[in-house]
Amino acid sequence: MLRRIPIIFGLGLLLAITSACTNKKVQNPLANVGSKQPDKVLFDRAMDALKHNRFDVARMTLQTLINTYPDSEFIARAKLAVADSWYDEGGATALTQAEIEYRDFETFFPNMPEAAEAQLKIANIHYQQMEKADRDFTHAMHAEEEYRQMIMQYPDSKLVPEAKQRLMEVQEVLADREFRVGRFYYLRQSYPAAIARLHTLSDHYPLFSQADEALYLLGQSYESEITLLRQRRLNETAKARMIEEFTKGAAEAYSRIITRYPVMDRAEDAKRRLEALHRPVPRPTKAAVAQNTKEIESRHDTGFVGQLMGNFRKHPDVAQSTKVGEPTLVDPTPMSATDVVQQATRAMAGPAAAGSGKNGVSVETLGTGAPPPNEAAPRSDAPAATTENSAAPAAADNAGTAAAGGAAAPADNSAAAPASGDSAGPTPAAGELVPNASANANELKPNVAPDGTQTLPPPPQVNEIQNGDPSQAAQPATDGKPGDSASSQDKDQNQEVDLPVASSKHKKKKGLRKIVPF
Repeated sequence: MLRRIPIIFGLGLLLAITSACTNKKVQNPLANVGSKQPDKVLFDRAMDALKHNRFDVARMTLQTLINTYPDSEFIARAKLAVADSWYDEGGATALTQAEIEYRDFETFFPNMPEAAEAQLKIANIHYQQMEKADRDFTHAMHAEEEYRQMIMQYPDSKLVPEAKQRLMEVQEVLADREFRVGRFYYLRQSYPAAIARLHTLSDHYPLFSQADEALYLLGQSYESEITLLRQRRLNETAKARMIEEFTKGAAEAYSRIITRYPVMDRAEDAKRRLEALHRPVPRPTKAAVAQNTKEIESRHDTGFVGQLMGNFRKHPDVAQSTKVGEPTLVDPTPMSATDVVQQATRAMAGPAAAGSGKNGVSVETLGTGAPPPNEAAPRSDAPAATTENSAAPAAADNAGTAAAGGAAAPADNSAAAPASGDSAGPTPAAGELVPNASANANELKPNVAPDGTQTLPPPPQVNEIQNGDPSQAAQPATDGKPGDSASSQDKDQNQEVDLPVASSKHKKKKGLRKIVPF
Protein backbone atom coordinates (compact mmCIF):
# COMPACT_ATOMS: atom_id res chain seq x y z
CA MET A 1 0.00 0.00 0.00
CA LEU A 2 2.78 2.30 0.89
CA ARG A 3 4.45 1.53 -2.43
CA ARG A 4 1.37 2.52 -4.39
CA ILE A 5 1.28 6.04 -2.90
CA PRO A 6 4.44 7.28 -4.66
CA ILE A 7 3.26 5.71 -7.88
CA ILE A 8 -0.14 7.42 -7.68
CA PHE A 9 1.56 10.71 -6.80
CA GLY A 10 3.88 10.38 -9.75
CA LEU A 11 1.03 9.67 -12.13
CA GLY A 12 -0.90 12.66 -10.83
CA LEU A 13 2.12 14.91 -11.27
CA LEU A 14 2.63 13.60 -14.78
CA LEU A 15 -1.01 14.24 -15.60
CA ALA A 16 -0.78 17.80 -14.30
CA ILE A 17 2.30 18.52 -16.38
CA THR A 18 0.66 17.02 -19.45
CA SER A 19 -2.45 19.13 -19.02
CA ALA A 20 -0.35 22.25 -18.53
CA CYS A 21 1.51 21.64 -21.76
CA THR A 22 -1.57 21.01 -23.83
CA ASN A 23 -2.23 23.22 -26.91
CA LYS A 24 -5.36 24.86 -25.60
CA LYS A 25 -6.76 27.58 -27.85
CA VAL A 26 -6.79 31.15 -26.54
CA GLN A 27 -8.81 34.08 -27.85
CA ASN A 28 -6.92 36.75 -29.82
CA PRO A 29 -8.39 40.18 -28.94
CA LEU A 30 -6.90 41.80 -32.06
CA ALA A 31 -7.73 39.30 -34.80
CA ASN A 32 -10.75 37.76 -32.99
CA VAL A 33 -9.63 34.22 -33.89
CA GLY A 34 -8.35 31.27 -31.91
CA SER A 35 -4.60 30.96 -31.34
CA LYS A 36 -2.36 28.13 -30.22
CA GLN A 37 0.87 30.18 -30.15
CA PRO A 38 2.60 30.97 -26.84
CA ASP A 39 3.19 34.64 -27.90
CA LYS A 40 -0.16 35.33 -26.30
CA VAL A 41 1.44 34.77 -22.91
CA LEU A 42 4.04 37.46 -23.53
CA PHE A 43 1.41 39.88 -24.72
CA ASP A 44 -0.78 39.30 -21.65
CA ARG A 45 2.18 39.84 -19.33
CA ALA A 46 2.99 43.11 -21.06
CA MET A 47 -0.60 44.32 -20.75
CA ASP A 48 -0.62 43.47 -17.06
CA ALA A 49 2.61 45.43 -16.56
CA LEU A 50 1.12 48.45 -18.35
CA LYS A 51 -1.94 48.28 -16.12
CA HIS A 52 0.29 48.56 -13.02
CA ASN A 53 2.43 51.37 -14.56
CA ARG A 54 5.52 49.18 -14.88
CA PHE A 55 6.43 50.69 -18.20
CA ASP A 56 9.99 49.36 -18.43
CA VAL A 57 8.84 45.78 -17.85
CA ALA A 58 6.05 46.15 -20.35
CA ARG A 59 8.34 47.51 -23.08
CA MET A 60 10.92 44.77 -22.45
CA THR A 61 8.26 42.07 -22.71
CA LEU A 62 6.77 43.55 -25.86
CA GLN A 63 10.18 43.89 -27.46
CA THR A 64 10.86 40.24 -26.70
CA LEU A 65 7.59 39.33 -28.39
CA ILE A 66 8.46 41.39 -31.48
CA ASN A 67 11.97 39.94 -31.81
CA THR A 68 11.04 36.32 -31.03
CA TYR A 69 7.86 36.07 -33.07
CA PRO A 70 8.23 38.42 -36.07
CA ASP A 71 5.31 36.72 -37.86
CA SER A 72 2.97 36.78 -34.88
CA GLU A 73 -0.50 38.12 -35.16
CA PHE A 74 0.22 40.27 -32.09
CA ILE A 75 3.01 42.26 -33.79
CA ALA A 76 0.80 45.23 -34.72
CA ARG A 77 -0.76 45.46 -31.27
CA ALA A 78 2.65 45.04 -29.63
CA LYS A 79 4.13 47.99 -31.58
CA LEU A 80 1.15 50.16 -30.66
CA ALA A 81 1.48 49.08 -27.01
CA VAL A 82 5.13 50.16 -26.98
CA ALA A 83 4.08 53.64 -28.10
CA ASP A 84 1.27 53.64 -25.51
CA SER A 85 3.77 52.85 -22.76
CA TRP A 86 5.79 55.97 -23.61
CA TYR A 87 2.59 58.02 -23.95
CA ASP A 88 1.27 56.91 -20.53
CA GLU A 89 4.62 57.51 -18.85
CA GLY A 90 4.47 61.21 -19.73
CA GLY A 91 7.20 63.83 -19.68
CA ALA A 92 8.83 65.68 -22.55
CA THR A 93 11.33 62.91 -23.33
CA ALA A 94 8.78 60.09 -23.11
CA LEU A 95 6.25 61.98 -25.28
CA THR A 96 8.89 62.61 -27.94
CA GLN A 97 9.69 58.90 -28.04
CA ALA A 98 5.98 58.08 -28.13
CA GLU A 99 5.53 60.29 -31.19
CA ILE A 100 8.33 58.41 -32.95
CA GLU A 101 6.74 55.04 -32.14
CA TYR A 102 3.30 56.17 -33.32
CA ARG A 103 4.70 57.39 -36.62
CA ASP A 104 6.47 54.05 -37.10
CA PHE A 105 3.18 52.27 -36.50
CA GLU A 106 1.46 54.41 -39.17
CA THR A 107 4.29 53.65 -41.57
CA PHE A 108 4.12 49.86 -41.14
CA PHE A 109 0.33 49.50 -40.67
CA PRO A 110 -1.38 52.39 -42.51
CA ASN A 111 -4.55 50.46 -43.32
CA MET A 112 -5.37 49.20 -39.85
CA PRO A 113 -8.09 50.89 -37.77
CA GLU A 114 -5.51 51.59 -35.07
CA ALA A 115 -3.65 53.95 -37.48
CA ALA A 116 -6.26 56.66 -36.83
CA GLU A 117 -5.75 56.18 -33.11
CA ALA A 118 -1.99 56.57 -33.56
CA GLN A 119 -2.47 59.82 -35.50
CA LEU A 120 -4.83 61.16 -32.84
CA LYS A 121 -2.28 60.31 -30.13
CA ILE A 122 0.38 62.26 -32.05
CA ALA A 123 -1.88 65.34 -32.11
CA ASN A 124 -2.69 64.87 -28.42
CA ILE A 125 1.02 64.86 -27.59
CA HIS A 126 1.35 68.43 -28.90
CA TYR A 127 -2.01 69.40 -27.41
CA GLN A 128 -0.78 68.42 -23.91
CA GLN A 129 2.35 70.57 -24.34
CA MET A 130 0.48 73.57 -25.76
CA GLU A 131 1.10 76.84 -23.90
CA LYS A 132 -0.94 80.01 -23.48
CA ALA A 133 -1.61 82.48 -26.26
CA ASP A 134 1.00 84.99 -25.10
CA ARG A 135 3.77 82.36 -24.94
CA ASP A 136 5.43 79.92 -27.30
CA PHE A 137 2.92 78.70 -29.89
CA THR A 138 5.08 75.97 -31.50
CA HIS A 139 3.13 73.05 -30.03
CA ALA A 140 -0.18 74.74 -30.86
CA MET A 141 0.82 75.00 -34.52
CA HIS A 142 1.93 71.35 -34.58
CA ALA A 143 -1.27 70.24 -32.85
CA GLU A 144 -3.40 72.08 -35.42
CA GLU A 145 -1.49 70.45 -38.26
CA GLU A 146 -1.76 66.93 -36.78
CA TYR A 147 -5.48 67.21 -36.02
CA ARG A 148 -6.17 68.43 -39.55
CA GLN A 149 -4.19 65.53 -40.99
CA MET A 150 -6.11 63.03 -38.85
CA ILE A 151 -9.51 64.43 -39.95
CA MET A 152 -8.63 64.51 -43.65
CA GLN A 153 -6.72 61.21 -43.74
CA TYR A 154 -9.22 59.15 -41.73
CA PRO A 155 -12.62 60.79 -42.37
CA ASP A 156 -14.55 57.56 -41.55
CA SER A 157 -12.93 56.98 -38.18
CA LYS A 158 -14.99 57.10 -35.00
CA LEU A 159 -12.37 59.39 -33.49
CA VAL A 160 -13.04 62.26 -35.93
CA PRO A 161 -15.53 64.13 -33.64
CA GLU A 162 -12.98 64.13 -30.82
CA ALA A 163 -10.30 65.41 -33.20
CA LYS A 164 -12.58 68.23 -34.42
CA GLN A 165 -13.36 69.36 -30.89
CA ARG A 166 -9.68 69.42 -29.98
CA LEU A 167 -8.92 71.28 -33.19
CA MET A 168 -11.43 74.02 -32.34
CA GLU A 169 -9.80 74.40 -28.94
CA VAL A 170 -6.37 74.73 -30.52
CA GLN A 171 -7.65 77.27 -33.03
CA GLU A 172 -9.17 79.29 -30.19
CA VAL A 173 -5.68 79.66 -28.70
CA LEU A 174 -4.07 80.54 -32.03
CA ALA A 175 -6.81 83.07 -32.82
CA ASP A 176 -6.37 84.67 -29.41
CA ARG A 177 -2.68 85.09 -30.15
CA GLU A 178 -3.37 86.74 -33.52
CA PHE A 179 -5.90 89.06 -31.89
CA ARG A 180 -3.41 90.17 -29.25
CA VAL A 181 -0.80 90.95 -31.88
CA GLY A 182 -3.28 92.85 -34.06
CA ARG A 183 -4.51 94.92 -31.13
CA PHE A 184 -0.90 95.71 -30.18
CA TYR A 185 -0.23 97.07 -33.67
CA TYR A 186 -3.45 99.08 -33.52
CA LEU A 187 -2.46 100.71 -30.24
CA ARG A 188 0.99 101.50 -31.66
CA GLN A 189 -0.72 103.14 -34.68
CA SER A 190 0.88 100.65 -37.08
CA TYR A 191 -2.37 100.37 -38.97
CA PRO A 192 -1.18 98.40 -42.05
CA ALA A 193 0.24 95.69 -39.78
CA ALA A 194 -2.92 95.71 -37.66
CA ILE A 195 -5.10 95.40 -40.77
CA ALA A 196 -3.04 92.45 -42.02
CA ARG A 197 -3.24 90.57 -38.69
CA LEU A 198 -6.92 91.16 -38.07
CA HIS A 199 -7.92 90.39 -41.64
CA THR A 200 -6.01 87.10 -41.53
CA LEU A 201 -7.61 86.26 -38.18
CA SER A 202 -11.14 86.81 -39.43
CA ASP A 203 -10.51 84.60 -42.49
CA HIS A 204 -8.70 81.74 -40.75
CA TYR A 205 -10.66 81.42 -37.51
CA PRO A 206 -14.34 82.38 -37.95
CA LEU A 207 -15.30 80.44 -34.77
CA PHE A 208 -13.13 82.66 -32.54
CA SER A 209 -14.95 83.77 -29.40
CA GLN A 210 -13.97 87.43 -30.05
CA ALA A 211 -14.44 87.43 -33.80
CA ASP A 212 -16.81 90.42 -33.66
CA GLU A 213 -14.27 92.42 -31.66
CA ALA A 214 -11.54 91.57 -34.17
CA LEU A 215 -13.68 92.72 -37.11
CA TYR A 216 -14.67 95.92 -35.33
CA LEU A 217 -10.99 96.65 -34.63
CA LEU A 218 -10.28 95.98 -38.29
CA GLY A 219 -12.82 98.61 -39.33
CA GLN A 220 -11.37 101.07 -36.82
CA SER A 221 -7.90 100.52 -38.31
CA TYR A 222 -9.19 101.42 -41.78
CA GLU A 223 -10.88 104.55 -40.42
CA SER A 224 -7.68 105.56 -38.60
CA GLU A 225 -5.82 105.28 -41.90
CA ILE A 226 -8.40 107.63 -43.44
CA THR A 227 -7.85 110.14 -40.63
CA LEU A 228 -4.08 110.12 -41.15
CA LEU A 229 -4.52 110.37 -44.91
CA ARG A 230 -6.61 113.54 -44.67
CA GLN A 231 -3.74 115.26 -42.85
CA ARG A 232 -1.17 114.56 -45.58
CA ARG A 233 -0.35 116.83 -48.50
CA LEU A 234 -1.11 114.68 -51.51
CA ASN A 235 -2.79 115.06 -54.84
CA GLU A 236 -6.49 115.47 -54.20
CA THR A 237 -7.50 112.92 -56.82
CA ALA A 238 -5.12 110.29 -55.48
CA LYS A 239 -6.14 111.07 -51.94
CA ALA A 240 -9.82 110.62 -52.80
CA ARG A 241 -9.10 107.22 -54.35
CA MET A 242 -7.21 106.00 -51.29
CA ILE A 243 -9.93 107.25 -48.96
CA GLU A 244 -12.50 105.37 -51.02
CA GLU A 245 -10.42 102.18 -50.81
CA PHE A 246 -10.06 102.39 -47.01
CA THR A 247 -13.74 103.24 -46.60
CA LYS A 248 -14.64 100.17 -48.59
CA GLY A 249 -12.48 97.98 -46.33
CA ALA A 250 -14.04 99.41 -43.18
CA ALA A 251 -17.56 98.93 -44.54
CA GLU A 252 -16.84 95.30 -45.40
CA ALA A 253 -15.59 94.61 -41.87
CA TYR A 254 -18.64 96.21 -40.25
CA SER A 255 -21.03 94.47 -42.64
CA ARG A 256 -19.49 91.10 -41.84
CA ILE A 257 -20.19 91.61 -38.14
CA ILE A 258 -23.87 92.14 -38.86
CA THR A 259 -24.26 89.27 -41.32
CA ARG A 260 -22.11 86.65 -39.54
CA TYR A 261 -22.26 87.60 -35.84
CA PRO A 262 -25.60 89.39 -35.44
CA VAL A 263 -26.15 88.30 -31.81
CA MET A 264 -22.75 89.37 -30.46
CA ASP A 265 -22.01 92.65 -28.70
CA ARG A 266 -20.44 94.62 -31.57
CA ALA A 267 -23.39 94.26 -33.94
CA GLU A 268 -25.04 97.52 -32.85
CA ASP A 269 -21.75 99.42 -32.96
CA ALA A 270 -21.16 98.16 -36.49
CA LYS A 271 -24.55 99.48 -37.59
CA ARG A 272 -23.76 102.93 -36.25
CA ARG A 273 -20.40 103.00 -38.00
CA LEU A 274 -21.97 102.03 -41.33
CA GLU A 275 -24.47 104.84 -40.99
CA ALA A 276 -21.68 107.28 -40.22
CA LEU A 277 -19.82 106.14 -43.35
CA HIS A 278 -23.03 106.54 -45.40
CA ARG A 279 -22.99 102.87 -46.37
CA PRO A 280 -26.00 100.54 -46.52
CA VAL A 281 -26.67 98.44 -43.42
CA PRO A 282 -27.28 94.75 -44.30
CA ARG A 283 -29.86 92.58 -42.56
CA PRO A 284 -28.82 89.19 -41.12
CA THR A 285 -30.60 86.01 -42.13
CA LYS A 286 -32.43 83.71 -39.72
CA ALA A 287 -29.89 80.97 -40.32
CA ALA A 288 -27.05 83.30 -39.32
CA VAL A 289 -28.89 84.33 -36.15
CA ALA A 290 -29.54 80.69 -35.22
CA GLN A 291 -25.96 79.64 -35.90
CA ASN A 292 -24.48 82.50 -33.88
CA THR A 293 -26.86 81.78 -31.00
CA LYS A 294 -25.76 78.12 -30.84
CA GLU A 295 -22.12 79.15 -30.84
CA ILE A 296 -22.62 81.53 -27.92
CA GLU A 297 -24.59 78.98 -25.91
CA SER A 298 -21.96 76.28 -26.38
CA ARG A 299 -19.23 78.37 -24.78
CA HIS A 300 -18.54 78.24 -21.05
CA ASP A 301 -17.31 80.98 -18.76
CA THR A 302 -14.46 80.32 -16.39
CA GLY A 303 -15.21 81.33 -12.81
CA PHE A 304 -13.12 83.56 -10.60
CA VAL A 305 -11.36 80.65 -8.95
CA GLY A 306 -10.62 79.07 -12.31
CA GLN A 307 -9.17 82.30 -13.64
CA LEU A 308 -7.06 82.68 -10.51
CA MET A 309 -5.68 79.17 -10.73
CA GLY A 310 -5.14 79.55 -14.46
CA ASN A 311 -2.35 82.01 -13.75
CA PHE A 312 -0.31 79.15 -12.29
CA ARG A 313 -0.98 76.68 -15.10
CA LYS A 314 0.99 76.29 -18.30
CA HIS A 315 -1.91 74.95 -20.34
CA PRO A 316 -4.28 77.63 -21.74
CA ASP A 317 -7.94 77.96 -20.82
CA VAL A 318 -10.07 76.69 -23.71
CA ALA A 319 -13.48 77.02 -22.08
CA GLN A 320 -14.43 79.83 -24.48
CA SER A 321 -13.98 77.63 -27.54
CA THR A 322 -17.20 76.74 -29.33
CA LYS A 323 -18.59 73.20 -29.29
CA VAL A 324 -20.56 73.50 -32.56
CA GLY A 325 -19.57 74.21 -36.10
CA GLU A 326 -16.80 72.99 -38.34
CA PRO A 327 -13.17 74.02 -37.81
CA THR A 328 -11.08 75.44 -40.62
CA LEU A 329 -9.12 72.64 -42.31
CA VAL A 330 -7.40 74.68 -45.05
CA ASP A 331 -6.03 78.15 -44.39
CA PRO A 332 -6.81 80.89 -46.93
CA THR A 333 -4.03 83.05 -48.30
CA PRO A 334 -2.79 85.27 -45.45
CA MET A 335 -2.45 89.05 -45.81
CA SER A 336 0.71 90.94 -44.94
CA ALA A 337 1.34 94.62 -44.22
CA THR A 338 3.08 94.89 -47.60
CA ASP A 339 -0.07 93.71 -49.33
CA VAL A 340 -2.06 96.44 -47.57
CA VAL A 341 0.36 99.15 -48.72
CA GLN A 342 0.47 97.83 -52.28
CA GLN A 343 -3.30 97.70 -52.44
CA ALA A 344 -3.54 101.33 -51.35
CA THR A 345 -0.86 102.31 -53.86
CA ARG A 346 -2.73 100.65 -56.71
CA ALA A 347 -5.91 102.41 -55.64
CA MET A 348 -4.08 105.74 -55.67
CA ALA A 349 -2.70 105.09 -59.16
CA GLY A 350 -6.16 104.65 -60.60
CA PRO A 351 -8.35 101.94 -62.10
CA ALA A 352 -5.85 101.05 -64.84
CA ALA A 353 -3.06 100.23 -62.38
CA ALA A 354 -5.42 98.54 -59.96
CA GLY A 355 -6.84 96.33 -62.67
CA SER A 356 -3.50 95.16 -63.94
CA GLY A 357 -2.30 93.80 -60.62
CA LYS A 358 1.13 92.98 -62.06
CA ASN A 359 4.54 94.07 -60.86
CA GLY A 360 6.40 93.13 -64.06
CA VAL A 361 8.90 95.32 -65.91
CA SER A 362 7.93 96.36 -69.43
CA VAL A 363 10.48 96.98 -72.21
CA GLU A 364 9.80 99.70 -74.77
CA THR A 365 11.02 99.10 -78.33
CA LEU A 366 11.99 102.33 -80.04
CA GLY A 367 12.30 101.03 -83.55
CA THR A 368 11.77 98.02 -85.77
CA GLY A 369 13.57 96.70 -88.80
CA ALA A 370 17.25 96.93 -89.75
CA PRO A 371 19.38 99.71 -88.24
CA PRO A 372 20.52 102.56 -90.56
CA PRO A 373 24.03 102.40 -92.11
CA ASN A 374 26.95 103.95 -90.31
CA GLU A 375 27.51 107.60 -91.10
CA ALA A 376 30.82 109.22 -91.90
CA ALA A 377 32.82 110.82 -89.14
CA PRO A 378 32.73 114.65 -89.06
CA ARG A 379 35.75 116.53 -90.41
CA SER A 380 37.52 119.47 -88.84
CA ASP A 381 37.35 121.51 -92.05
CA ALA A 382 33.53 121.22 -92.32
CA PRO A 383 31.63 124.42 -91.40
CA ALA A 384 29.24 124.40 -88.43
CA ALA A 385 25.52 124.62 -89.26
CA THR A 386 24.34 127.55 -87.21
CA THR A 387 21.13 128.49 -89.03
CA GLU A 388 18.41 126.74 -90.92
CA ASN A 389 19.60 128.46 -94.14
CA SER A 390 22.92 126.66 -94.04
CA ALA A 391 24.43 125.52 -97.31
CA ALA A 392 25.12 121.99 -96.00
CA PRO A 393 21.85 120.53 -97.38
CA ALA A 394 22.67 122.00 -100.77
CA ALA A 395 26.10 120.36 -100.70
CA ALA A 396 24.46 117.05 -99.82
CA ASP A 397 22.17 117.34 -102.86
CA ASN A 398 25.13 118.09 -105.15
CA ALA A 399 27.33 115.32 -103.83
CA GLY A 400 28.21 114.14 -107.36
CA THR A 401 29.53 117.55 -108.56
CA ALA A 402 33.27 118.37 -108.35
CA ALA A 403 34.14 121.79 -106.88
CA ALA A 404 37.39 123.54 -107.72
CA GLY A 405 39.45 125.15 -104.99
CA GLY A 406 38.01 123.00 -102.20
CA ALA A 407 35.29 125.52 -101.13
CA ALA A 408 32.92 127.94 -102.76
CA ALA A 409 31.84 131.17 -101.11
CA PRO A 410 28.06 131.64 -101.07
CA ALA A 411 26.46 134.82 -102.26
CA ASP A 412 24.85 135.64 -98.90
CA ASN A 413 26.27 135.63 -95.36
CA SER A 414 25.63 131.93 -94.73
CA ALA A 415 28.44 129.47 -94.07
CA ALA A 416 30.28 127.94 -97.00
CA ALA A 417 29.30 124.44 -98.09
CA PRO A 418 32.01 121.78 -98.05
CA ALA A 419 33.29 120.31 -101.27
CA SER A 420 31.88 117.09 -102.57
CA GLY A 421 35.32 115.54 -102.51
CA ASP A 422 35.43 115.92 -98.75
CA SER A 423 33.34 113.18 -97.17
CA ALA A 424 31.42 115.46 -94.90
CA GLY A 425 29.31 113.99 -92.12
CA PRO A 426 25.55 114.30 -91.82
CA THR A 427 23.94 117.66 -91.42
CA PRO A 428 23.69 118.45 -87.69
CA ALA A 429 20.37 119.46 -86.28
CA ALA A 430 19.65 122.92 -84.99
CA GLY A 431 21.26 123.49 -81.62
CA GLU A 432 23.46 120.36 -81.84
CA LEU A 433 27.06 120.60 -80.68
CA VAL A 434 29.46 120.11 -83.62
CA PRO A 435 33.28 120.20 -83.80
CA ASN A 436 34.92 123.53 -84.57
CA ALA A 437 35.74 123.82 -88.28
CA SER A 438 38.06 126.39 -89.75
CA ALA A 439 36.45 128.91 -92.10
CA ASN A 440 39.73 130.69 -93.04
CA ALA A 441 39.96 131.25 -96.75
CA ASN A 442 43.80 131.33 -96.58
CA GLU A 443 44.03 127.84 -95.15
CA LEU A 444 46.41 125.51 -96.98
CA LYS A 445 44.41 123.04 -99.08
CA PRO A 446 45.19 120.87 -102.09
CA ASN A 447 45.25 122.90 -105.31
CA VAL A 448 43.20 121.06 -107.90
CA ALA A 449 42.87 122.25 -111.44
CA PRO A 450 39.45 122.59 -113.05
CA ASP A 451 40.23 119.59 -115.25
CA GLY A 452 40.71 117.40 -112.17
CA THR A 453 44.55 117.16 -112.31
CA GLN A 454 46.48 117.78 -109.12
CA THR A 455 49.20 120.41 -109.57
CA LEU A 456 50.70 120.35 -106.08
CA PRO A 457 51.15 117.52 -103.56
CA PRO A 458 48.62 117.38 -100.72
CA PRO A 459 49.55 119.04 -97.43
CA PRO A 460 51.17 116.85 -94.76
CA GLN A 461 49.13 115.26 -91.96
CA VAL A 462 48.65 117.23 -88.77
CA ASN A 463 50.68 114.74 -86.70
CA GLU A 464 53.70 114.85 -89.03
CA ILE A 465 56.83 116.62 -87.79
CA GLN A 466 57.25 119.86 -89.76
CA ASN A 467 60.39 121.85 -90.52
CA GLY A 468 58.72 125.19 -90.24
CA ASP A 469 59.49 127.93 -87.73
CA PRO A 470 57.90 126.95 -84.39
CA SER A 471 57.99 130.49 -83.18
CA GLN A 472 55.56 131.65 -85.84
CA ALA A 473 52.00 131.80 -84.59
CA ALA A 474 49.08 130.29 -86.48
CA GLN A 475 46.95 132.45 -88.66
CA PRO A 476 43.73 133.53 -86.94
CA ALA A 477 40.48 132.26 -88.41
CA THR A 478 38.00 134.57 -90.02
CA ASP A 479 34.31 134.28 -90.71
CA GLY A 480 34.93 133.06 -94.25
CA LYS A 481 35.31 136.44 -96.10
CA PRO A 482 38.67 137.21 -97.71
CA GLY A 483 38.68 140.81 -96.58
CA ASP A 484 38.21 140.20 -92.87
CA SER A 485 41.16 140.87 -90.58
CA ALA A 486 42.09 139.49 -87.17
CA SER A 487 41.07 142.68 -85.39
CA SER A 488 37.56 142.61 -86.86
CA GLN A 489 37.24 138.98 -85.81
CA ASP A 490 38.11 139.75 -82.18
CA LYS A 491 35.31 142.25 -82.02
CA ASP A 492 32.73 139.59 -82.90
CA GLN A 493 31.93 137.75 -79.65
CA ASN A 494 30.01 134.97 -81.40
CA GLN A 495 32.91 133.94 -83.67
CA GLU A 496 34.26 130.43 -83.03
CA VAL A 497 37.99 129.83 -82.40
CA ASP A 498 39.88 127.12 -84.26
CA LEU A 499 40.99 124.04 -82.33
CA PRO A 500 44.70 123.36 -81.95
CA VAL A 501 44.38 120.64 -84.58
CA ALA A 502 43.03 123.09 -87.14
CA SER A 503 45.52 125.82 -86.26
CA SER A 504 48.44 123.50 -86.82
CA LYS A 505 47.64 123.48 -90.52
CA HIS A 506 48.35 127.23 -90.80
CA LYS A 507 52.03 126.86 -90.02
CA LYS A 508 54.23 127.68 -93.02
CA LYS A 509 56.38 124.98 -94.45
CA LYS A 510 59.99 125.77 -95.21
CA GLY A 511 60.63 126.23 -98.95
CA LEU A 512 56.93 126.49 -99.84
CA ARG A 513 55.10 129.62 -100.73
CA LYS A 514 51.65 130.58 -99.60
CA ILE A 515 48.90 129.14 -101.74
CA VAL A 516 46.00 131.40 -102.54
CA PRO A 517 42.79 129.69 -103.63
CA PHE A 518 41.29 130.50 -107.00
